[in-house]
Amino acid sequence: MTSSPIKAMSVGEVRREHDLLGERDVPAEAYFGIHTLRAVENFTITGTAIARYPDLVRALACVKAAAAAANCRLGLLSHEQADAIALACDEIRAGALHEHFVVDVIQGGAGTSTNMNANEVIANRGLELLGFGRGEYAHLHPLEHVNKGQSTNDVYPTAIKIAVQFAVERLRSVMEKLASAFAAKAVEFRGHIKMGRTQLQDAVPMTLGQEFGSYAVMVREDADRLAEAARLVTEINLGGTAIGTGLNTHREYARTVCAELCGITGLPLTTASDLVEATQDVGAFVQLSGVLKRTAVKLSKICSDLRLLSSGPRAGLGEINLPPVQAGSSIMPGKVNPVVPEVVNQVAFEVIGNDITISMAAEGGQLQLNAFEPIIAHSLFESLTHLTAACSTLESKCVLGITANVDRMRATVAKSAGLVTALNPHIGYEAATALAADVLEAGLDVPELVLKRGLLTPEQLEEILRPENLTQPF
Repeated sequence: MTSSPIKAMSVGEVRREHDLLGERDVPAEAYFGIHTLRAVENFTITGTAIARYPDLVRALACVKAAAAAANCRLGLLSHEQADAIALACDEIRAGALHEHFVVDVIQGGAGTSTNMNANEVIANRGLELLGFGRGEYAHLHPLEHVNKGQSTNDVYPTAIKIAVQFAVERLRSVMEKLASAFAAKAVEFRGHIKMGRTQLQDAVPMTLGQEFGSYAVMVREDADRLAEAARLVTEINLGGTAIGTGLNTHREYARTVCAELCGITGLPLTTASDLVEATQDVGAFVQLSGVLKRTAVKLSKICSDLRLLSSGPRAGLGEINLPPVQAGSSIMPGKVNPVVPEVVNQVAFEVIGNDITISMAAEGGQLQLNAFEPIIAHSLFESLTHLTAACSTLESKCVLGITANVDRMRATVAKSAGLVTALNPHIGYEAATALAADVLEAGLDVPELVLKRGLLTPEQLEEILRPENLTQPF
């Protein structure tokens, strides 16, 4: 667990702040305030601050900037205050002050601590921009001004949805690179004949190119499904405040703030038609998590295939070679393990577990609010972040360097009774069955036995066994 971000700051200079529970000293150099201080003390769960998710921090700044602009447009906030908030948010969106977003990623209160943390950092930076000191909240208050017309219950889920859009787009980008790497290998391996397998038993011939081409399609399909799921996460409840009734907002606020937020983020956000429903419903997060699980399951299947195909290499299938990236054993000289596919498998297991967490948290919501959105957000961002890294690692450290053991694959095809299936239309089922039995018993090559028995001429056999004739309809 990491050390407390507050202890890491100077313990010398302090400023006194107060809330409904009383007064506390806050480090003078901190941009956060008393609400954040209490949250850090209350939630020592993971030791990981929300700054771990810069997309979320930037999304919070987008929401606060949009709210300030909307309130100013509606005459509820002065231009000076709105401009100070906007400038502070611009700095945060550019990457500044993230180290002051210090509350634990897992927290009680439905994300209130995260919202308070954002309010205080933005207010204190805004005060500096206005020429005042941190904590001089009479001029720019975290709740009266930065949080005006808002509740955690509409700010926090809206920020999560914006952050998810950014993260999904990065994941889709690396998935496209991974799919392209598989597609390039499909072209490179298109003439390499091998045995296809079902239930780990020899089936019928195929090309290694077909095998890798299927992986490219699988990855691209899931990238498309992610885009579809992300579109469902563009409906927001901003303007609903506490439970969706819009209490304490201007009648034009929801429409105005959504327009401002679209302009700031460049995203096609829409306000939910029923804000009461939208404030309690986290179904879009469940849907997205399900697609992330689907992606993880399929990536894991592909990586398990790569481990099988490269197994041995002498005593296993040994049909492909994975690039050696590190020594595989502290005791066995020369051993190289499929460490990259293995790490992707492990990420997939984590994503599947995260999906269960998200499902349980979504089900646990009660009445007008789901109090468990922090664990939903944490699980979603972990899945998105780790899948993105896993896909990038698989593409650059593994797939691009895979080579084929052509002679081994060709020899395996020749000795497999599965090859007899391709001869069935030419020699008949009865002859093919007898041939298969003898191949299995004697361990002879299929072509050798066919010619020895005079079932086909050398020219006929050569034509039948051409890769393009073995691996597609006649």
